[in-house]
Amino acid sequence: MIRRCDDLDFELIWTIINDGAAAYKGVIPEDRWTEPYMSKEHLQHEIAEGVTFWGYDENGTLIGVMGIQQVKDVTLIRHAYVRTNSQAQGIGGRLLSHLRGLAKAPMLIGTWADAIRAIHFYEKHGFQIISPSEKDRLLRKYWTIPERQIETSVVLASQEWRNAQSA
Repeated sequence: MIRRCDDLDFELIWTIINDGAAAYKGVIPEDRWTEPYMSKEHLQHEIAEGVTFWGYDENGTLIGVMGIQQVKDVTLIRHAYVRTNSQAQGIGGRLLSHLRGLAKAPMLIGTWADAIRAIHFYEKHGFQIISPSEKDRLLRKYWTIPERQIETSVVLASQEWRNAQSA
């Protein structure tokens, strides 16, 4: 079952993000990795900035989360993670499909350039990597991230976003 997460889920969201992010250790640039991957303070800040988390609940246990955030004229997918022992079972795809149905604007997703598995996941679901120069512009416009993260990230765009750019 997919459900909107609430304040009572904060600790679970934080735990799932950090468990799922373990796949990035040794993959993303070493200077971008922290322990924990996401602090509780950073997660609280993201929620305060408008990221709404949705979760995949299986038999009363939250095993995957994905955030959605409306920023200006786009919808961002933020912090998509599934518990390590539940990955590659279609949970991320179900969450992404659900959030696509909620999106009020064309969608963008930012992830690490070296996170090949994540990039393939989004490509499998119809998102395409955009050019490096456009990526830099979009990361600066819609995200609040350090310059080093901009250098080491990619942005993937939905077909709706690409159609709007060519209109």
